[in-house]
Amino acid sequence: MAKKNKLKKELGLWDVFGISVGTMISSGFFLLPGIASQHVGPSVFLAYLFAGLLIMPSMFSIAEISTALPRAGGAYYYLDRGLGPLMGAIGGLGVYFALMFKTSFAIIGIGVYAAIFWDIPIKIIAIAGALIFMILNLLGAKKTSTFQNFFVLLLLLFLGVFIFNGLHDFLFADSIEKTVIKSRFTPFLTNGFEGMIYTSAFVFVSYLGLTQISSVAEEIKNPERNIPLGMLLSLIVTGLIYVLGVLVMVAFINTEDFLVDKAPAVTAAQKLFSWMPGNTGAYLMTGAAVTAFITTGIAGLLSASRYPFAMGRDKLLPFSFSRVGKKGTPSIAILVTTAIIIVFILVLSKEDIVKLASSFQLIVFILINFSVIVFRKSAIDSYDPGYKSPFYPYMQIIGIIVSFILIIYMGWMTVLFCTIIILFGYFWYYYRKREKLDRGGAIFHWFALLGKRRYAELENEFMHIIKEKGLRQGDPFDETIIKSHITNIDKDTKFDELIDNVAEIFNKETNISKEALIEEFLSTSAIDPMLISPEVSIMYGKHQNIDHPLLQIFISQNPIKKQIKSGNSISEDSIKIFFFLINPSQEPRQQLRMLSRIIDMVERENFCDDIFNLKSEREIKEYLIHNERFITVLLTPDNPQAELIGKQLKDIKMPPNVLIALVERGLETFTPNGLTTLLENDILTILGEPKSISHLFDKYISGKLKI
Repeated sequence: MAKKNKLKKELGLWDVFGISVGTMISSGFFLLPGIASQHVGPSVFLAYLFAGLLIMPSMFSIAEISTALPRAGGAYYYLDRGLGPLMGAIGGLGVYFALMFKTSFAIIGIGVYAAIFWDIPIKIIAIAGALIFMILNLLGAKKTSTFQNFFVLLLLLFLGVFIFNGLHDFLFADSIEKTVIKSRFTPFLTNGFEGMIYTSAFVFVSYLGLTQISSVAEEIKNPERNIPLGMLLSLIVTGLIYVLGVLVMVAFINTEDFLVDKAPAVTAAQKLFSWMPGNTGAYLMTGAAVTAFITTGIAGLLSASRYPFAMGRDKLLPFSFSRVGKKGTPSIAILVTTAIIIVFILVLSKEDIVKLASSFQLIVFILINFSVIVFRKSAIDSYDPGYKSPFYPYMQIIGIIVSFILIIYMGWMTVLFCTIIILFGYFWYYYRKREKLDRGGAIFHWFALLGKRRYAELENEFMHIIKEKGLRQGDPFDETIIKSHITNIDKDTKFDELIDNVAEIFNKETNISKEALIEEFLSTSAIDPMLISPEVSIMYGKHQNIDHPLLQIFISQNPIKKQIKSGNSISEDSIKIFFFLINPSQEPRQQLRMLSRIIDMVERENFCDDIFNLKSEREIKEYLIHNERFITVLLTPDNPQAELIGKQLKDIKMPPNVLIALVERGLETFTPNGLTTLLENDILTILGEPKSISHLFDKYISGKLKI
């Protein structure tokens, strides 16, 4: 991926939580409760509970795909790579509009609440807010999320106080007040089960921020942990705030007033905080509401702008949308998205915006849940999610059925809107962009199992994503490098001789037949184009008779000619360094992660020259595993490390998660055990967690720690 089209990874778990919560808690809490209660009555707080439960299947599906494919564009990218570019075009445009609708609604909320106290035109305030959020987004995702997180923290603190105060007054009210409160919950379910389903679908938009985080997945550090954990935490926190907060509003606002109240949270706050002077309670809640709308506006614009960015990168929209500015943000996509949001603010009503935002998101959820089934059935090894949806495929089937039911209950207007978006995406793809696209989705790999065609480049693309994500915790890469055998070849050798020699070495170590090993090494797959690097060859195989990876490295002074087949043509490469990796066949995705790490190493600048300049096996292995997880210590007298001389390893106390992996003694390099006695002038290679390695560096090398 070109650097100018690549986004920075700078968002952590708190950023994921802040973006998700900040996008959810706004209009759903401060504007919708009164409107929503018109269809279900005082049981409206249960509609929020049901809506939160109903979104969970789609949340699990999005969490799985986003940990496998953390790419900008979220749902668009997943649908494109799962179901093909036609579904990507339809889904991408639909989610893009849904996010802009929700963001517009939130920004309008700023004007609504400001108008409670000041005579200011609502839409003028909303447009000004949109322009401010645009500037913040142009400054960069990290700066945006830092600003966002500050507001989210303030919001959660105030709403926590509001809910605690409300529940306290609700539970400990006097008998007269309890009678009044009880009357506000009667009749409890005004339009029966049908009204509850309709209202759940109506307030469904309140939880859309939960899945918006997938659109910025490319900018998230450690996505395999931070995305699913951040989504789950934000759903729990937001669900509690919605259910308990709306319950408090129902209890403390007269039923007739609640149905038409545009700012029910302020009304409830005035009654709960009556002990405060004047309108202090109302001002505080207004401040909380504006804070919520700001967080949603910032995060909504951040998420929405990544859709045209990703679609521009894939040529479904003009390529200019994918350009990244000096601040590392898709500036053109942000500017265009802001302009469209301003148009929505000017021409649409609040209730229309809510319905339209919810409706197409439900269509996308149907496709996303189906995509998980497709990715699993496609048998693509490089589809490697760090988190897998529970109860597959039943969870996905439930998500599909639930979304269909909610769409039906929302009425003909939403169905018409969805149809228009689908037709627009269809015609845009077929009449404007089809001739420029030659890729297919994972669904063709599923079809390939039934004898149909497949898109070979997809596995290669997913392999690039695995390379960017890096190793997973528990992958034995460093251990494999440490235990590998390095052989220097100082005479002319033919490739066939080398393969035979390697197969014989592995045969003695594993009892796997030479013929099977040679066949594995010479077979080709879709990821082979990614393993090509000047003067380096990475060959691999897998077998069920081993339980851990094995690696042989050969370094040849004289280049070895290796034939390369590409279609019907044959060429020769001159190879100086060979990696031969065998993995357990039951761990195919671990093998891909190990291969991706080797690729990462050999792509270092001057890799081959560096290897040939190293003088010992220890130095080569240290170079290969070079990162913050190891140090080298020379044992000499009159230095802090002198305390290790003459001791057996089992008697040496080391920090947690530390291993003395190699000992170089003279011309010999070996892997020590607990009975190995360390001698003067031994060179130790020590592996461990970064914190422990830093401690040892301070103790034995920098001298910062006193013994």
